Amino acid sequence: MLYSLRKILLTGLFLCTGIALSAQMTHGTTGLLNAPSAEMQDSKTVMIGGNLLNQELTPSKWNYDTYNYFVNATIFPFLEIAYTATMLKAKSIGRLEWYPDQEKFCNQDRYFSARLRVLKEGQFWKHMPAVVVGTSDPYTESGDGQIASADGNGYFCRFYVAATKHFLVGTERLGVSVSYVYNKRVSNHLNGIAAGITYEPSFLPNLRLIAEYDNINYSVGASYLLFDQLHAQFLLQDLKYFTGGLCYKIHLK
Repeated sequence: MLYSLRKILLTGLFLCTGIALSAQMTHGTTGLLNAPSAEMQDSKTVMIGGNLLNQELTPSKWNYDTYNYFVNATIFPFLEIAYTATMLKAKSIGRLEWYPDQEKFCNQDRYFSARLRVLKEGQFWKHMPAVVVGTSDPYTESGDGQIASADGNGYFCRFYVAATKHFLVGTERLGVSVSYVYNKRVSNHLNGIAAGITYEPSFLPNLRLIAEYDNINYSVGASYLLFDQLHAQFLLQDLKYFTGGLCYKIHLK
């Protein structure tokens, strides 16, 4: 009963009010919810934000909810770079026994992401999709210390190629994204197709409803852009595990 009531309240919130929620990715980059897309920000856009991450969306070695923060810059209209840090719990760091009785947030997992657009939507013909190649957390010095490490750090490692195409159905705007994602990790292994659909209703154009499969999880969510600067976003993994975030967007001249 509580689960059904939560779904009804969330649906009503985003269809009946102007509260802002937005699609910034949990990796701190442009995309869907947790799956890649080929959409890009405008040139010279900087985004600063963070997310509350449900443990179901974190690497399998983690058994707690956490949060991350990120700085993202679209240097050119075809190139995006991001730096993301995710908080880690531990009782100690190395030989320093800081919290012998309880694990606390005392460390961070840091990584870079990059996205390169190789084809622009409609570049050579009307129905041509945009295409982006990208990576998150591509290298780790822990474990075997190589690209796409099988174990150790590199928790959020992935490589991908994504294609996105938007359509107008009457006055409604739909988007379809398909990507191939890959890594060599033992845990959270990626090797296959991810996909997602977006819907931007004409009566509330800054609202975006999203359904996706990120190669591991199915998720639904929504995003909103307020005043062309403030993004907010949520997703429900398997329709029950909540993850959400906020992001402030700056347009540099």
